[in-house]
Amino acid sequence: MPIDPLPDDGGAEALSRAGPIRGLPISTITYGLALTLMIGWLLWIGRPVLVPVIAALISVYILSAAAEGMGRIPALGRLPGWVRRTIVLLAFAIGLVLLFALIFNNLAAVATALPRYETNLDTLVTRMAALLGIEGEQNWLALRRATIDQIELRALITPTLLSLQGFGSLLFLVVLYSAFFMTERGVLARKLMIAAGGGEQAEWLLGLTARINDRIGRYLFVKTAINAILAGISYVIMLVLGIEFALFWAVLIGFLNYIPYIGSLVGVIFPLLLSLAQFGTLWMAGVVAVTLSAAQIFVGAVLEPRMMGRAFNLSPLIVLLALAVWSSLWGIAGAVLAVPMTASLVIVLAEIQATRPVAVMLSASGRV
Repeated sequence: MPIDPLPDDGGAEALSRAGPIRGLPISTITYGLALTLMIGWLLWIGRPVLVPVIAALISVYILSAAAEGMGRIPALGRLPGWVRRTIVLLAFAIGLVLLFALIFNNLAAVATALPRYETNLDTLVTRMAALLGIEGEQNWLALRRATIDQIELRALITPTLLSLQGFGSLLFLVVLYSAFFMTERGVLARKLMIAAGGGEQAEWLLGLTARINDRIGRYLFVKTAINAILAGISYVIMLVLGIEFALFWAVLIGFLNYIPYIGSLVGVIFPLLLSLAQFGTLWMAGVVAVTLSAAQIFVGAVLEPRMMGRAFNLSPLIVLLALAVWSSLWGIAGAVLAVPMTASLVIVLAEIQATRPVAVMLSASGRV
């Protein structure tokens, strides 16, 4: 938002003569721009290595928060910390294996159902053309031959199935890195004490690290819980409506909810398109759109603000910029990781006194 300048009473000229406010040298601007471009280039070419590492690091925060939550359960609180962390890590690995199996099986089932979907879509298009009175017109027939008749849904399945090999490798690396991060987490405090040389400086550093880890872990855990709730609500809605592959679409909706604004829209569009192909009627697609959108609005406008608290509000402009930057660098993976990474950065900046003003500017309300 533009800020109106203060009235010019000669103060600006006096400040410029006094010297505290000076223009940046050209060399500083050049070096800063060159450094930014170099970092962006390194992030882009380092995507195969950095994406699983960052995803594993975010997963470790969530798993650590889950392990600490298990400690507050009477029956599980007696277990040692390393046992609880091992349990959540094994559950995480099993969950990713089940996710991969779910995606593979559903794509195979979609490939089997595609002929029926194509028939339903063809019937729907023909019915709509008849209602508009253009079914037999030459312009409509030419347009249909050039557009709708050229779409071959079955041709999209084979490349998607082949791309699952890379997705499976990514999931394996995420689990592997998460296991090593969980192992290193236990000795990190001792390393920090040694690196800081002990004394008050080491205690301050340990306290700062503990606060940052706690806030990031709570944010990521609560955000994941919110996404799981949204996925559960969406699954029930689609199950009642008879949408095929409801579990797969529900998991996709929960996963896409990490991407603000765009993720919610895309999460509704996919089941909407499937309902068109499955039922071949516009009214059923309208019911799907309204119910799933109502679930998104309830979670985004009512549930999420109450569960997330005050410290995790990002400026909408910062969210859009983060999405634009990280999605351009890392594609879909960057879009999913953009907001968790940016929110974690704001938490880190807020905990350090020197950088707290930057965190305030990045937030939506200024309360960090």
